[in-house]
Amino acid sequence: MSDTTTPEHLAERPEASAEPRASDTIRGLLATATEALPGGGEDRPGQVEMAEAVGATIESGEHLVVQAGTGTGKSLAYLVPVVVSGERAVVATATKALQDQLANKDLPFLSALVPGGITFAVLKGRSNYVCRQRIAEIESPSDQLGFEGFTDAGDDEQIAELVEWAATTVSGDRAELPFEPSVGAWSAVSVGPRECPGKARCPQGETCFAEQAREQAAAADITVVNSHLYGLHLATDAVLAEHKVAIIDEAHQFEDVLSATLGFELSGGRMRHLVRTTQAILDDADLVIRADEAGDELADALRRYRDQRLSADLPEDLAAALISCRSRADRIHNALRNIPDDAPDDVKNRKLRAVQSVTALIDDLDAMSTLSDEQVAWVEGSEGAPVLKVAPLRVDDVLHEKLWQQRATVLTSATMPTSLPDRLGITSHPHRVLDVGSPFDYENNAMLYCAAHLPDPRDDNYRDALHQELEQLIVAAGGRTLALFTSRRAMLEAADELEPLLPYAVYTQDQLPKAKLIEAFTTDESSCLFATMSFWQGVDIPGPALSLVTIDRLPFPRPDDPLLQARRDLAGNRAFREIDLPRAATLLAQGAGRLIRRSTDHGVVAVFDPRLATKKSYRWDIIKALPPMTRTRDTERVVKFLNAIRSRRDEATATR
Repeated sequence: MSDTTTPEHLAERPEASAEPRASDTIRGLLATATEALPGGGEDRPGQVEMAEAVGATIESGEHLVVQAGTGTGKSLAYLVPVVVSGERAVVATATKALQDQLANKDLPFLSALVPGGITFAVLKGRSNYVCRQRIAEIESPSDQLGFEGFTDAGDDEQIAELVEWAATTVSGDRAELPFEPSVGAWSAVSVGPRECPGKARCPQGETCFAEQAREQAAAADITVVNSHLYGLHLATDAVLAEHKVAIIDEAHQFEDVLSATLGFELSGGRMRHLVRTTQAILDDADLVIRADEAGDELADALRRYRDQRLSADLPEDLAAALISCRSRADRIHNALRNIPDDAPDDVKNRKLRAVQSVTALIDDLDAMSTLSDEQVAWVEGSEGAPVLKVAPLRVDDVLHEKLWQQRATVLTSATMPTSLPDRLGITSHPHRVLDVGSPFDYENNAMLYCAAHLPDPRDDNYRDALHQELEQLIVAAGGRTLALFTSRRAMLEAADELEPLLPYAVYTQDQLPKAKLIEAFTTDESSCLFATMSFWQGVDIPGPALSLVTIDRLPFPRPDDPLLQARRDLAGNRAFREIDLPRAATLLAQGAGRLIRRSTDHGVVAVFDPRLATKKSYRWDIIKALPPMTRTRDTERVVKFLNAIRSRRDEATATR
C-alpha cells in the first residue's frame, strides 16, 4: 500500500514532514470512534482488520469479499475507510433496518467525529416520495378527473391527510408519515418509475421530492440505497451519480435481489392499472373496457400455471392472452398520442404519465416474445393475483460490465455463502476473500443443540415430537424464546398447540406490525415469539429477553422454486452443493445469529432437524457456517444450561 495524503477536511495534517499512511489514519479514526461509543466501546481486532482491508481495496480499485460475524462492527469498518479515502461511495443494503441504522445512527455518529463532517443521503425508489403534481391535481378546482380509479371506500379521508402532510413535509418521504396509508390512498398521491415523465417534462419537476432526493444524493459523500435501487442503477445507469466505491452490505442476498431487479413482471393488475390511469382522459369507452377485459383474460390464464416454470414456447392460452394485452396496449398508446396538444393542463399531465406507463408495458410484453435460454419465466402469487415473472438465469455478465470493471466493490455480510463470489463472477477479477470472525465468546456463551433423537421432519410423527421438545426447552428457558419456522403453517400449528400449555405470553408474527411485535417481545422478557422467514435475519434482540432460538428444520430451498430449478439445471450434478446447500447453511446461520447480539448475551440455538447430526455428506458444511458454539445432542445438558441462564437472569431482575 502506497502512502496517501489524508483529505484536509477529514483530519489535521501532522506537523511532521512525513504524511500518515491511510491505514494509520483508518486506525486512528476507528480508535476515536470506539472511545466515543457509550461505555468506551470494546476492542474489536476483526473490525480493524476489515477496515484496513476495505481501505486497501479502495486504494487499489480491486474488490473485497469479507465475512464479518455479529459484533464485528462492520458498518464502521467500511464507513471509516470510505471517509478517510475522500472518495464518493454508495452503500447498498438489503433491509430497511440497516438503512435506518446507517442513516440515523452510524453516519451521524461518524460525521460528528470528523473535522468538517461528512455529507450523506438516503435515496429511495421514486414511489416512496409523494408526487407534487398529483397533489396539485387533487387540489385543483378545475380537476374533474378524480383519482383515476385508484381509491376504495374510505380512502378519501387518508388522501386529505396526505395532501395536508405534503404541504409541510421537507422530504416527501413516505417513511416520515405518522400513519400507514392504504394502497389506494398512497397510489393517488405518488407515481412509480414507469409513470413519471421526468423532471424536464413535469410541471412540478423543479420542486419534485424524488428529484430533490436524487440531487442531494448526487452531492453527498456517501449515499445509502437499498439493493433493489442499486440493481436498477446497474440496469439503467440512470439512477445514481458516478461513484468510485460500492459497498454491498447483506451481500448474501445480492444475487436474488439482482435477479428480481433485472427482470420484469406481467399481470392482469398491470393492465387494470393502465385502465385506471387512462380511463379519465380517453373518450373511447369501448377501448377502455376491452383493455380491462384483456387484463382479466391474462389473470385467468396465469392462474392455471401458478408455481410453474414456463418455456419460451408458451402455452396457447397464455400466449393468446399476452397477444390480446399487447393489442389493447398498442391501441391505448395510439389513442393517447391523439390527445391534442392544446388539451387542458390536467389532461396533458396525465397523458404524460399514461404514455410512460403504457410504453413500459409494451416493452415488457414484447420481451416475452423474445425470451432466451439465459432467462427464466414462471408464475407465482396468490389465486387472486397471479404474476408472470421473468428473471435472468445469471447476473455475473451484468456485474462484470457494470460493477466489477467500473469501481472498487466491497461485498460483506455476517454470513457469506462460499459459492457466492463465483456465482457473482467476482472470481474473474482481482479480489480478496476475508473472514474476520466475531469478537463474541460463542464457545462459553452459546450452545448449539441438535435434537438428533427426533424423527425425520418428513415423518408423520415429527410434528408432535417437535412440539414436545419445544415445550420442554421453552419452560427451561423461562420463556425468552424466538421460535423460527420454515413455513407459516408449522408456526401456527406450534403456536396453537403450545399457547394453552405455556405459562408465558406467546406472540405470532401476524399479531402486530414487526416493530411493535419486537418491542412487545423485548419488553415482556418471559414471552415467546413464533415467526417465519422474515424474522430469520435483520432482527436485533439483545439482552435478557432472548435465551433460546429454535429452528424447526434445515431451511433448504423449495425443490420446485422455478428460478432455482433453472439454476440447478445449469449447475448439473453440482447443483446441491452449489445452489441448495450454501443457501440452507447461510439462512441457518442467519437464524442462529439472532441469539448472541452483544458480549453479555448467553443462550441456546436448538435445531429440531436430526439431519444436522446424522447427514455425514453435508452436516459439516452447515456446522462450519454457524458461529463456533459448543455443540451437543444431550437434552439434559441443554436444559441444565438454560436453567442456569434463567436463574442468573431472574436474580438480576430481582435486584433491579
